[in-house]
Amino acid sequence: MRILVWGINYEPELTGIAPYNTGLCEYLARRGHEVRMVTTFPYYPAWEKLPGDRGRIFRTESLEGVSVHRCWHYVPRQVTTLKRILHEFSFALTSSVRVLTLPRAAVTVVVSPPLFLGPCARLVSWLRRSRYVFHVQDLQPDAAVGLGMVKPGLFVRALYGLEACAYGGARAVSGISAGMLAAFTSKKVPVGRQLYFPNWCAPLPLEPRAANEFEHCRRRADCRRQLGLPEDALIALYSGNIGRKQGLGVLVEAARLLAEAPVAPSERRVHLIIAGEGATRSELESALARQPGLPLTLLPLQPEWKYRELLGSVDLGLITQAAGTGQFFFPSKLLALLSAGLPVITVADQGSELALAVAEGKFGVNVSPEEPWQIARILRELADDPERLERLRAGTGWVRRFAAERVLAEFEARLMEIGLPRC
Repeated sequence: MRILVWGINYEPELTGIAPYNTGLCEYLARRGHEVRMVTTFPYYPAWEKLPGDRGRIFRTESLEGVSVHRCWHYVPRQVTTLKRILHEFSFALTSSVRVLTLPRAAVTVVVSPPLFLGPCARLVSWLRRSRYVFHVQDLQPDAAVGLGMVKPGLFVRALYGLEACAYGGARAVSGISAGMLAAFTSKKVPVGRQLYFPNWCAPLPLEPRAANEFEHCRRRADCRRQLGLPEDALIALYSGNIGRKQGLGVLVEAARLLAEAPVAPSERRVHLIIAGEGATRSELESALARQPGLPLTLLPLQPEWKYRELLGSVDLGLITQAAGTGQFFFPSKLLALLSAGLPVITVADQGSELALAVAEGKFGVNVSPEEPWQIARILRELADDPERLERLRAGTGWVRRFAAERVLAEFEARLMEIGLPRC
């Protein structure tokens, strides 16, 4: 079957939505489908194009059996609400032109954000007499209001109008969490057109397990020494985008509290790592520069091989969500951490998808946003209670329900149903 995937992020981007767009396309291509991807030139999460891509309008390449059609879009140096709108709107325009030049697909998977793709897909679908599935990775209007990026009023009503337009023309509307499906119902999407399509666990991005415990400990110690990290400390890792939605300032404050608390010679120290790029990284750098000596290391986003080393050398993962942003959002980075056997400390609103998952799976501890003292307390407790840490680690098997082959096979079956010719 001829399938088109239309979204703003793709390989070689390493974080966010890109790995899932890439994984979906490559899976469908391996299954024998004719797959095309319409996307941008790589820019995320650094918000900067590669030097060779600047000024280019279109480019087509073949990657792992997928025809990848890249389109120019505006990438701002500093991300503001207005510039973000222009950024997404520019891609919607250029990519719509590109889609109209390609052979008509049996079904198109439109990945949001950006929300602007929804109305564009509806128009293209009408012009081409084709069908699309609108796949929602993030409810943008709800997140923007929750973050305070936009105030209720005419603009917010316009955003919800774009959303309704996208949903109304789609053969199916898919979401990554149960809470998102409930939100679709409240937005008047018929249950029969809703589709659960969660993010999945990619094959473990880990180095092969050492032949014995001694070798494993040696690798772990080597990695810590290379990064200048304390070899005997409990180390917690955040890796991914550094933006407003993540609210990473809470980790800086937790590190300050840890630095101020006295540590007895017999107690294990705690150290934090933030590895990533994003729109608010400079703010994070400034905050750390004002407080030298904190037990927190800021690293750039790591290449895959270095990320594998990091996962093998830390004790637990960190996932943060700013207050008001996580009601329906389910962060994909959780799956990578659990697949690596790492328990987590999460920072999310009580009742959010992330907090509910932690409570169900018992693989970590959730803390409400804006409570850095709770993060510091839990880190200190886990540093001195290895048995509790191991009990949390035992819960990481919860992630098996998101096995890639199972999730992708179910979605492929639904695409086949949607793409069947009308009788």
